[in-house]
This record gives sequence, C-alpha cells and structure tokens, in this order.
Amino acid sequence: MIPLNQNLSSLKRSAIRVYTNLANQTPGCVKLTIGEPDFDTPEVIKAAAAAALAAGQTHYAPNQGTASLRQAVAAFESARGHETTPEQVLITIGACQALFTALFGILNPGEEVIVPTPGFGLYETIATIAGAKTVPLDVTKTGFQITQEALAAAITPKTKAIVLNSPCNPTGVVFSRESLAQVKQAVMGKPIFVICDNVYSQLSYGAEVPDLSLDSDLADQLILCQSFSKPYAMTGWRVGYLTCPGYVMDRLLLLSAAEITAVPTFVQEAALAALKTDPSPMQETYRKRRDFVCARLREMGLPFPEPEGAFYVFPQISQFGLDSAEFCTRMIREAGVAAVPGSCFGAEGYIRLSYCCSDENLRTGLDRLEGFVKKLEAQA
Repeated sequence: MIPLNQNLSSLKRSAIRVYTNLANQTPGCVKLTIGEPDFDTPEVIKAAAAAALAAGQTHYAPNQGTASLRQAVAAFESARGHETTPEQVLITIGACQALFTALFGILNPGEEVIVPTPGFGLYETIATIAGAKTVPLDVTKTGFQITQEALAAAITPKTKAIVLNSPCNPTGVVFSRESLAQVKQAVMGKPIFVICDNVYSQLSYGAEVPDLSLDSDLADQLILCQSFSKPYAMTGWRVGYLTCPGYVMDRLLLLSAAEITAVPTFVQEAALAALKTDPSPMQETYRKRRDFVCARLREMGLPFPEPEGAFYVFPQISQFGLDSAEFCTRMIREAGVAAVPGSCFGAEGYIRLSYCCSDENLRTGLDRLEGFVKKLEAQA
C-alpha cells in the first residue's frame, strides 16, 4: 500500500452521520440527529435559481463570488453592525468550506485553536488536516460560558485562533457579553484570530445575540463564517460566505480558488434572493418546538442548558451510569429514537437532540425518550 497523508490517519466519520445511519437501519426509528431544517427552501429562492438557469447562468463565476452577491452580503453584514466591503467577502460552498478555508489558511503545523466545548467536531477535523490541534475549553462547569480563568489556562504561545459558535451547536447556548469580553481582553492586539461561526445567528430567540464580529476593535483579527443553510432551509444548495480583513483575503481567496474554483453562478442568484427573504416564520416555529422540547425534558427530570438559539438541546444523561455512546445506541435499539452522543462534541455525559423535524416526529420521539428513561430508572 502507498502511504497517504498522515494527518488523515486519525480522522473518523462524523458521529452525527454514524448514529443517523444506525437509525436508518432500524425500522420505524425517529431521528432527532441531523441539524437540517424540515422546511423546503422558500419558493422565491428556488424561482431565482430557475430564472438564472433559464437565462444561461451556467458558466464560471468569479473566484471570489459574483459582484452582486458580494455587494448584498456586505450590505447585510454592515446593516447589522459588522462593517464590511464587497472586497472582504468570499462566497463559499456552505459554512463548511468557509471554516476549512479560514482555519487551513491561517494554521501552521503545531499551532493551536481554542474551541469552547461542547463544540462542533468539524473544527478539530480541519485543524488535524492542517497539522495543528484544537485545545478544548470546557464550559460545562461554568454555566456553558467562558471565564477568564479557563481562557487564560488555554492560551499558549502556540495559540493561533479561538472559534466562537453562538448560538452554539450542540447546546443552543448564546455566549454572554461577559464571555465575549473575556475573549476580547485575552486576544486583542495579539497574533490570535477570532473566528465567528455565525451559522445560527439568525435563529436566536432573544432580543439580540452578543457578537464579537460587531466589535471594530477586533476588525484586523476577525474572520466570520456564515451559511445560507440553516436560516433559509438551503442545506442542499451548499452556499455560504466568509468575511475577513483585506490582508487575509489576499491569501484565502487563492486557497478557495484552488479548492473549488467558484460557487455555481445560479446558486449565487438563489443566495441573493435568500438575503431578501424573511426567515422569522421558520424561526418562530423553532421557538415553539424549543419550548415544547424543554417542557417535556423538565417533566422527565433531565437537566439541560437553556437553548437560546439554533435548534438543539443538550440534556445530561450521566445520571444513568451509561456513557453517551452506549445510551444513544441502546435508545435506538430499545426505544426507536435516535440522538447524538455528547462525546461527539467533546462533552461526555450528554446527548444532543435536534428539534428541526416535524411536530409529529418530535412528539413521538420524546414519548419514546421518556419511556426509555423510565426503563433505565426502573433498572437502577
């Protein structure tokens, strides 16, 4: 056998997909695993893509993205307080490519990325491919917020970036102003990037989501990654963007062009229409589902951090004496409902439930979860 890139040797398949596939192999299993909106993409967005195809927009787009979409993204970001020019916008294949381009583009072998944990596993995957490593910043013991003490202990001379995902996958927690103030104080003026993974920022349930991307003091250190997938139900379209300072864009654009050349032109027309679409009706549906799920979990006696956005809840299950993988495997086989182990997100003793599914599936899944919990309690 011919040796491959050794940085790939430790990579594993996403546990989200593993447990979803296990559920698919279990007849009648209710899947509360995938973070994918159950809504179809709004008609106006689909119509924009269809019109673009009919008009012959099937040729290469510019590497950085079409001028019209970059202008619209810059206007969208600037309107919410993140001052952005079209030259600072790179259109990407979803937030996944935005994150890959951002992290791979800034990391050198041996450097470190701080990730508040529990957190999305993709960050570690990308860092590993780059020959770098993630440093988990455990927030489970501090109310799922960042403290000065924990952050100071995580920063080393090798620290290159900290990733902030708020609202967070898998908890739905929003980082407080106090948490973000600690991050700003720790990194401002130092050779450390702040990467804001804002894919759930439009799906929050509070008046506002504190956001370091709005802080002009950090403008030269900030990279923002965003996706159209979650707020506009466009997961299959694979379109997102990143914003960054000009000196960073100079390099990241070359990397992105080597990765993908460009995002399909007609897809960018769909994204342009999405920016003119109001996602609040879907957001309100998620809010109602969040309230329903949280009420049911309280009735079951399962503790969890209060979700303030996204469409996940992260109940604690360590009290049953099972690790999260065993809990989820047994729950699929014995109760016919699937969740994702907390260990997938670096937090053992929890499971992630996704509530972006039909109300009927959500009720059935929670009924089955309750039955499984009662069974475990009876066996204790």
